[in-house]
Amino acid sequence: MTTHEPVLPVWSCGGCAAPWPCATRRQQLRAEFDRAPVSLALYLGAQLVRASADLHWLPAGALHRRFLGWVR
Repeated sequence: MTTHEPVLPVWSCGGCAAPWPCATRRQQLRAEFDRAPVSLALYLGAQLVRASADLHWLPAGALHRRFLGWVR
């Protein structure tokens, strides 16, 4: 179990207070979805949709980079 889960509705990390997903959670997610990059992208896309309702003042591009821009 990780402490680096999102604190809603601000979408900060519960473990380090950085914007979620923080660097630690990104590393954990990469390991968790090691052989399933499409599943990782789908999971993060769903989180992006959820976050966009709470963080409606942030530009869409910033949210995209935050949630999906690091997935390769």
